[in-house]
Amino acid sequence: MRRCHVALLLALVLTFAAGHATANDANPILFSYFVGNGEDGLHLAWSEDGHTFEPLNDGRPLLKPRVGRHKLMRDPSIARGPDGQFHMVWTTGWEGNTIGYARSGDLVHWSKQRAIRPFRDSDGVKNCWAPEVYYDHASSQFVVVWASTIEDRFPETLDDGHDSYNHRLYAFTTTDFEDIGEAELFHEPGFQVIDGAIFRPADRYAMVVKDETLKPEPAKHLFLTFADSATGSWSEPTEPITGDYWAEGPTPLKVGEWWYIYFDKYRKGRFGAVRSRDLQRWQDVSGRISMPEKARHGTAFRTPREVFRKLRNLSGNRDYPGRTGEKQR
Repeated sequence: MRRCHVALLLALVLTFAAGHATANDANPILFSYFVGNGEDGLHLAWSEDGHTFEPLNDGRPLLKPRVGRHKLMRDPSIARGPDGQFHMVWTTGWEGNTIGYARSGDLVHWSKQRAIRPFRDSDGVKNCWAPEVYYDHASSQFVVVWASTIEDRFPETLDDGHDSYNHRLYAFTTTDFEDIGEAELFHEPGFQVIDGAIFRPADRYAMVVKDETLKPEPAKHLFLTFADSATGSWSEPTEPITGDYWAEGPTPLKVGEWWYIYFDKYRKGRFGAVRSRDLQRWQDVSGRISMPEKARHGTAFRTPREVFRKLRNLSGNRDYPGRTGEKQR
């Protein structure tokens, strides 16, 4: 009799766990992106299946850029923390030593924007490109990863990229975006890299990265690297997971039993995607992906339905508070 009770209890626990996972998976997928040069700000799209994405807010921006020398909002990356807040970082300009930051509880009303200076000593810092924010539950902190060229570093690869750029990945950690950890070299595979996005499959961490090598032969593909913690150290790069087109701006997302990696086919002006169950064998599913017209580099993430419903209600409402970032709190 006791065995029956134990079996019944176990079945109930497993059913609850499965239902909980299904409920999370059922939450709508959002995609943050920019258009043009990033001058008009944050755009959002949504999807139920991870294939077809529709623009929210009638395709208009939800937040205008206010910080940085060039006041751009490129490569918006969003992660939800344990405080229920959505934390966003972005590229503020082609050159300079700042990363944009703002937070929001509903993706409509945003905090005052800040320009974070990740390097204590900014001498020689040429740029801070494509920051990606990841919340690590294991260490209860955010990890922000981006690409920078710093003068006189890695001279052996100086002539392998575009112009005078010589990128490596750097990162800082923070629990609240008030106390910012010192920027540190995050990934140095021996060649130029940009666009690092962390995710956690099972009991290890993975990061999808772009090989930025241009010379003597262009690489311009995406690869994976693995680590035991969200701050590394990172393994040797895998073989490329994308095809022969130039790819950048990757963002990973679990959809059902598949890990999807969406990316910007920036020379063709459209998005692509690959997917895998085991992170070893990859299928190109670019033909199934539909993104808003002119969408560029962003982040795929899930959001609670109550937040999503509020975003859906913005359609046709051109006067909601915070639409252009002018009414911030």
